Amino acid sequence: MTRIGFAYNQKPEQPAPLGNKATAHFGSVEDGELSRLDEEPPASNDEFAEWDSIETIDAVAGALSSLGELVRLEADEDFPQRLRDASPDIVFNIAEGSNGVNREAHVPAICEFYGFPYSGSDPFTLSLCLDKARTKETLAYHGIPTAPFSVIRDAADLGRMLRALPLPLPLFVKPIHEGSSKGITERNLCRTTAELESQVTFLLDHYRQPVIAEEFLPGAEFTCAVLGNGRTTKLLPIVGMNFSSLPDGAIPIYGFEAKWIWDRPERPLQMFDCPARIDADLARAIERVTLDAYRVLGCRDWSRIDVRLDAAGIPNVVEVNPLPGILPDPADNSCFPKAARAAGMSYDELIQSCLKLAAARQNVPLGRHLRKVRTVLKSASTPRAQRTRKLDGAAVNDSGSNRLSA
Repeated sequence: MTRIGFAYNQKPEQPAPLGNKATAHFGSVEDGELSRLDEEPPASNDEFAEWDSIETIDAVAGALSSLGELVRLEADEDFPQRLRDASPDIVFNIAEGSNGVNREAHVPAICEFYGFPYSGSDPFTLSLCLDKARTKETLAYHGIPTAPFSVIRDAADLGRMLRALPLPLPLFVKPIHEGSSKGITERNLCRTTAELESQVTFLLDHYRQPVIAEEFLPGAEFTCAVLGNGRTTKLLPIVGMNFSSLPDGAIPIYGFEAKWIWDRPERPLQMFDCPARIDADLARAIERVTLDAYRVLGCRDWSRIDVRLDAAGIPNVVEVNPLPGILPDPADNSCFPKAARAAGMSYDELIQSCLKLAAARQNVPLGRHLRKVRTVLKSASTPRAQRTRKLDGAAVNDSGSNRLSA
């Protein structure tokens, strides 16, 4: 029976919902009127934004358990030893990591070191896509539209930029190594050099990493869920951002305020249209740029790619997330599951599809008869003997990359 390791990071318990805290300290909406933030949300509020709740972890575990024996492997400091103790046939990975600019690559790199097949993109692609500037350089090299940008690494860089702007205002700025809208608020849209200086200084101080400044793309925005490898790669129904649902006067972005302040249970935002309400020509253009980005960045099995139109209506790639958010509750507006539902897939089918793609890519057979969930404790017993590197007499092929060569 196939043993499936499940690697994840679980959010720590929070004393109160983030939305309540955010609204109390950072603004509100009354009678449809926008109350702008009086101050920036502290970085500590979004420290664990990329990690998953126990509800998501349980939902994923439930979906995977029909394909084999499931072993939960929390991706903490004991993960390498517990991985060896569990000796899974394949690892389903949603772990975002916690330290450094290569944090999303830690679990796949450890799996590769010990010879365990795993789902999703390889360490290189995960690290590449977490660096917004390197991602855009790769896209631009391959002729894939993406907004012109500049990187500000420190106060000296900022000073030089302010003396001779390399890009026209307005600019949109954000931390270079973050996801899940960390560090993204309305103040990131800088229309003047004074706003640019203030916001970049804040981001440099609070996130302690370089800041990327991009030409602001004024058009519509879309989120694209991609499943597959090679010629079987497909785009699920496109998700369109409905910025008209934001409070009056809001900037058309889906950032901290939209996620944590204005979208409330008693007054939810109708932020998404899926399938997006666009014509066939635009849908084809979005699909083309999305699949091109997926291939040149070497994404595998699944990824979410954000696309926005420039002033000429041309789709530009904004960001690529090889570890997409997969919240199971439809009320949470998680875009990948939303696209899957529009394609007629249940949540379980979405999760299982990703694992099946990874297993097929690496010649790992999946069992279907055992529904058992087991957690390997941190005080795991003596490690198993060195695992074989072959399955069914064939060497495991764990590459399967879609990456195009230069």
